[in-house]
Amino acid sequence: MAPAIKLLRQLPGQHQLGIAILVVMITLLGALPSAQQLARQHSDPPPLAQRLPLPLPLQASATTTEPEPEPLQWHSIEVRSGDNLAKLFDRAGLSASTLHRITQLEQAGKTLVKILPGQTIELGYLNEAFVALRYVLNATDTLLIERKGDQFEESLQHKELESRHRFASAEISSNFWNAAVEAGMRPNQIMRLAGLFGWDVDFALDIRQGDRFSVLWQDNYVQGRFASEGNILVAEFVNQGQTFRAVRHSDGEYYNAQGQPMRKAFLRAPVQFNYVSSNFNPRRLHPVTGQVRAHNGTDYVAPVGTPIMAAGDGVVTHATYNKLNGNYVFIKHSDTYVTKYLHLSKRSVKKGQRVKQGQTIGQLGATGRVTGAHLHYEFLVNGVHRNPRTVKLPESKPLVAEEKRRFAEISEQRLRQLAHRQAVLLAMQ
Repeated sequence: MAPAIKLLRQLPGQHQLGIAILVVMITLLGALPSAQQLARQHSDPPPLAQRLPLPLPLQASATTTEPEPEPLQWHSIEVRSGDNLAKLFDRAGLSASTLHRITQLEQAGKTLVKILPGQTIELGYLNEAFVALRYVLNATDTLLIERKGDQFEESLQHKELESRHRFASAEISSNFWNAAVEAGMRPNQIMRLAGLFGWDVDFALDIRQGDRFSVLWQDNYVQGRFASEGNILVAEFVNQGQTFRAVRHSDGEYYNAQGQPMRKAFLRAPVQFNYVSSNFNPRRLHPVTGQVRAHNGTDYVAPVGTPIMAAGDGVVTHATYNKLNGNYVFIKHSDTYVTKYLHLSKRSVKKGQRVKQGQTIGQLGATGRVTGAHLHYEFLVNGVHRNPRTVKLPESKPLVAEEKRRFAEISEQRLRQLAHRQAVLLAMQ
C-alpha cells in the first residue's frame, strides 16, 4: 500500500483523486476471497493427520525364477534277432547292477523280458548319465522308468484312444479283393470281412460279378493319428442274389439279424486261395489218366506252402503219405462229418491229435498224382461225398431269449446306421 501512496503524491493534482479512488477499489477487491477459494472452503474438509504419508516397515522379498530342467537326450535301440535286455544294456554300456534294479520293478520285470526283434527301447541321458527308459507297450500305453537318486521308479503313461467309424461299400466287377481295396479297405480288414462270411460264402467259388458288400467298422486314433484297426461293427454281403448280414454283439461274436451265430461248425473253404481249378464234379475227366472218374471234392490252386486250415473242430484220423494222395490228412469231426485234405507239401499234425477250426494242419503242395500244386478237399456226410460249397452246415447255438432281446436292440441300431450310410453313398453317386 505504501508504494502506491508514494506514487500518488508524484502525480499532478488533477489526477490524484481518480487514481486514489482506483487504488482503494483494487485494495478492497484483493481482500475479498475469489469464487474458487469460496468453493474450496465449502468442499474441502480440513486436512487430516492420517492423510500424511507414514513410513511402513515393509520388506520386499527377492523373487527367484527356477531354472528350467535340461531336456533329456533320448537314444533308440532296436531289438535284433537273438537280443535280450542284458545284451541291449551291454550294447548301450549300462551296468549289470542297473539292469538288475530295473528288472526288479513290477511292470518292467513282466514286459522288458519279453522284447521281440523289431521293437524299440529308448534310453534317456542327462549330462551323459543314464536316467530314464521308455518302452511302448501298445498304441496307448508307454512304460516310463526314471532314476530317483540311487533307485528307479516306473510309471505308465496313458494316451486316450479315440474310435472313429469308417464305412466302405462296393459292387464287385472283377474280384472281391480289388473291389474292397478300391473302396478304401486295408488288407487286414478285407480278410476279416471275408472271414466273417466265410461260413456262408466260399470266396473261391461263389463270388460273381455284380455281388456287392457294405461294411461299417472302427479305426482307433491316438492324439489325432491312426493307431490301429478296430472291430467290424456291422456288414452286409449280397452273393448271387442272397443277402447275408452280420452284427457284432457285446460278447464279441457276430450274429445275423435274427440272432443266429455267423460261426458254423465248418468253414466253406479251408484255404486262402488265388484261384480254383476244379469244382465238385462226379463225372469229371481225370487230367492224368484221361478217364471219367468222380471228382468228389474241390481243388484249390494256390502257391506251394500256402497254409491249409482245419474246416472244423475234430480229431486227426490219418496223417501220412501214399503215391495217389501224396501227403494227406483226414479229420473226423463227429460220427457224421469227415473232411479230407490231399497233396500237401507238408503235414503239421499227427494221427490222434485234436485240432480246432482254422488251425493250420499242413501246407499246400503237389505231392501224389497231380498235374500241379493244389489242395484237393473233400467233405463227407455219413460216408457220402457232398459238395462242400452247398452242403447245409450244422448251426452253432443261438442266443438265449434274454440275450437275444439285448442283441435285437444293438442289431436294429447297427443295421440302421449301415442303411443310412448306404443311402448317403447312393445319393452322392
